[in-house]
Amino acid sequence: MLLLRRFYNSSQRIAHIAKSHKPGDSFSLQGWIQNVRRLKNNTFLDISDGSTSSRFQVVVPRTPENQHLAPGSVISAAGEIQVSPNGSYELHADRVELLADGHLQDGYPFSPKQKHPPEYVREHLHLRSRVGYIAAQLRVRHKAQKAIHDYMDELEFVQINTPLLTTNDCEGAGEVFRVQPDSAALLKQMERPNVPAEQSYFDDKVFLSVSGQLHLEAMSYGLGNTYTFAPAFRAENSKSPLHLAEFYMFEAELAHLEELKQLAQFIEQMLKSITNRLLESSSEDLHFCQRNANSTADLAWLQTPWVLMSYDEALKVLQDNKDSLKTPISLTDGFSKDQELFLVSHCAAPVFVADWPTQQKPFYMKVSRSNPNVVHALDLLMPSVGELCGGSLRESDAEMLRSHPRLPKNLSWYVDLRKYGGIPTGGFGLGFERYLQLVTGVKNIRDVIPFPRYPHSCKM
Repeated sequence: MLLLRRFYNSSQRIAHIAKSHKPGDSFSLQGWIQNVRRLKNNTFLDISDGSTSSRFQVVVPRTPENQHLAPGSVISAAGEIQVSPNGSYELHADRVELLADGHLQDGYPFSPKQKHPPEYVREHLHLRSRVGYIAAQLRVRHKAQKAIHDYMDELEFVQINTPLLTTNDCEGAGEVFRVQPDSAALLKQMERPNVPAEQSYFDDKVFLSVSGQLHLEAMSYGLGNTYTFAPAFRAENSKSPLHLAEFYMFEAELAHLEELKQLAQFIEQMLKSITNRLLESSSEDLHFCQRNANSTADLAWLQTPWVLMSYDEALKVLQDNKDSLKTPISLTDGFSKDQELFLVSHCAAPVFVADWPTQQKPFYMKVSRSNPNVVHALDLLMPSVGELCGGSLRESDAEMLRSHPRLPKNLSWYVDLRKYGGIPTGGFGLGFERYLQLVTGVKNIRDVIPFPRYPHSCKM
């Protein structure tokens, strides 16, 4: 075990150099050669080990032994850290070992010195972590997840691993993927009376989860505040740059929550906190992504109070400015992205749209006791991405829930939660990839997730 630990620690990450080393220190690394420049006495190698978007240079003597070093190859190098003429650190190596050839001339799809369009890079998912802006996106993604988990843990929320296989469609929109074994022989072997053959494995229709909310609520009725961070699946025929068939949802349930304003305040404080943490941990990668996307990804919303307005107030703003909108206003289908962005621009801040028409929202949202045509729901609208987050107070009255015309037949357990020591709760769901688009300025959601799944595409 000791030998393994020593071997693993023998090479260090380039990203740590400026934080923990000084000129003259010994340093060793392993990484991919991105570029080679040969001068009279020295060879200069640009090296990436995947830890940073900054270029790092390794200087080696120009000798016959080093002539074989080429872009794409993997090397191990050791030597002393020095300061280059431009003030950055570089490694003056006294030992370089070739670990693997890059074979860039043998069908490798990316040219080291060329910037490839995202559509082309997406065709090679298995190799695109070698592309600088994708690597930066994935590091930002990791740090954003860590910021979320750290923040929720500090507030003593309990993380719940909600199931990916479920018998319910939480949103009631029918945009679900069916799950069943691919083996007809297995299904026949497991047949039972009065159960359709395709359901014989679970004895019921089973779907990939569209949301962990209902399961999260069940846990909150015994644990208090809970959250989940898990994949969600939507069977939508959409190739929009804001939609995926598989994506990640950050969802939370707050126990003993009775006012929608409190939920809005929690969401605003949470988003500002995790984004500031992300800026502290990943500013270099964030700015690299923004430059690559030709976007400033203006984060001025970190410094401004957010706006809370009712659905009726938002609708009036849109109707008063309908000549400035690109899409017609619908009274049954919610707001289009164009209209959402108009509201954000009009208010010069992120906008919570609250208290929505009952017919536009799912069964679990709490109906206003003073106006049954309204539910206590909110949508958070942000710059560039539009809707980022949806939430509501949950209906806490068992009888009102039981009599709801859109309550699915198999959710008697959900009503029981209110029957046996029910409490007022509220919660939200946030599309994690849209959040990443918001902070990085990346236009297409397929470039902020390692392996995007969307209509007509499920590669690897």
